[in-house]
Amino acid sequence: MRIGILGTGNVGRALAAGWVRAGHDIVLGSRRPEDPELLTELRELLDAGVRVGDPAAAATHAEVLVNATPGTASVPLLESVGASALEGKVLLDVAVGFLEDESLSHPVVSLGEEIQRAFPGTRVVKTLCTVDRVVMVAPHSLEGPSTLFLSGDDDAAKETVSGLLRDLGWPQDSLLDLGGIATARGQEHFALLFIGIALSTKTFGFGIRVVRPAAT
Repeated sequence: MRIGILGTGNVGRALAAGWVRAGHDIVLGSRRPEDPELLTELRELLDAGVRVGDPAAAATHAEVLVNATPGTASVPLLESVGASALEGKVLLDVAVGFLEDESLSHPVVSLGEEIQRAFPGTRVVKTLCTVDRVVMVAPHSLEGPSTLFLSGDDDAAKETVSGLLRDLGWPQDSLLDLGGIATARGQEHFALLFIGIALSTKTFGFGIRVVRPAAT
């Protein structure tokens, strides 16, 4: 599958590495695609076949476009790409926005919802924002099974994204469909609990598991 990833930070790089290993065709979208320093940092990915272009090039390339940009910058960046370039595409949204005081930039309506409202012709699916970049692409690194969540209004888009998550090593029974894009609020607000758990356990490498009632 052709995947465009907006953002060349740690999350974007981790996802690019995971999906290129699975055989997907990856273009990273950066505002500085010809920066020699950036290209040096991305050398291992480039050697593996990942390409770098500007955000518009990544969107044009993509069957699935991934938003791995800072949550406070996501909508303006997508607006610079343009609604027509995003029309009909699946957009996998990973981002969570934080303000300088470490509060959420989207405390009422989630970033996932904001993107969906701004681009009604784009099929937004929120996922992967409840784990860190290592666990995103290596769920087997945990001591036991973990749960990963999906939110979105388009069932076919969620099935496409589920396939990409399985390609990263997430088994199907770890994937929990929460429902429509409004449920992305819960995923994004988990970021606050995530930070608390990380500070308490002194690691970001953990997952959470939805444990169902015992059969009676």
